[in-house]
Amino acid sequence: MTRPAEPSPTPSSSLLQAWMVASAVVVVLTLVIGGTTRLTESGLSITEWKPVSGVIPPLSADAWDAAFQAYLQIPEAQTVHRGITLEQFQRLFWWEWAHRFVARLAGLVMTVPFLWLVIKNRVPAGWMGRLGALPLLTAGQGALGWYMVSSGLSERTDVSQYRLVAHLGLALLIYAIACWNWMDLRTGPRDGGVGRFAAGVAALASVTILSGGFVAGLDAGHIFNTFPLMGGTLVPTGYWQLSPAWTNWFENAASAQFNHRLLATTTFLATLAYLIRRGRGAAPMAAVAALQVCLGIATLVMSVPIPIAAAHQLGAVLLLTAALRAAHPATA
Repeated sequence: MTRPAEPSPTPSSSLLQAWMVASAVVVVLTLVIGGTTRLTESGLSITEWKPVSGVIPPLSADAWDAAFQAYLQIPEAQTVHRGITLEQFQRLFWWEWAHRFVARLAGLVMTVPFLWLVIKNRVPAGWMGRLGALPLLTAGQGALGWYMVSSGLSERTDVSQYRLVAHLGLALLIYAIACWNWMDLRTGPRDGGVGRFAAGVAALASVTILSGGFVAGLDAGHIFNTFPLMGGTLVPTGYWQLSPAWTNWFENAASAQFNHRLLATTTFLATLAYLIRRGRGAAPMAAVAALQVCLGIATLVMSVPIPIAAAHQLGAVLLLTAALRAAHPATA
């Protein structure tokens, strides 16, 4: 009888941890660069989806002219950027190109190590689904990104806020999976349950971030640039002006900004409650939340300056990270 082959040894935890850290970092890069692309209204500057050959930018005057002429055909170029010059177009182009380049890098970071583990039969027992989710979701994220961009190429002058938030939400999910995998690898098996309070804060922070996606998608940060009142009132005039009423939350700029303010305030208060409950161990999360509130207010009252707005987006990810860390069984 042939003796069954012994299972291949699993890769060291340190290597898997490094992979998860690299995965999380590259997602953060795509989030920040993607957010800046939105802030600079650069996201529609590349009108084609070429997953492989698109990594090469225009390298000649003729290539630049072809890209520019293609852009001039879409509604955004004829309205928002009416009269745009080639030089101005190039500034838009490089932001979108950088975002797509980092997204491709994310795909490689997620996929290549996983395929190596599979080929070498070295996926740790019970981890196939947890690790395989990263390349699969990242591939879906690429397709979703183009689905988002395509919504702004024919009739709209910008992308659909619904598709924008879906794109953002999937990025957060990929990031959360990478972070949670890293924490499990770092601490080993744990019998303790998930910290429900901290998990609630993480969920609340995620919803707040998604609401910020609607603010960005509707350009709602450029109205009511005062705090805490909006147009002299707590609840802005016109909050329920759309019908049916539920569409106000997703299609009314004033409502989107108010909702984001309310959710952000609630998230901050939740971190303070967690601090009171857990003591100094919860101080980092509360500190990040306080910084995030300050960045959010500064972004608003200064009419969305790009450096501060980008810092605000990064702060949101840091707050989510702190909440996930607090919710993990190792610290719950």
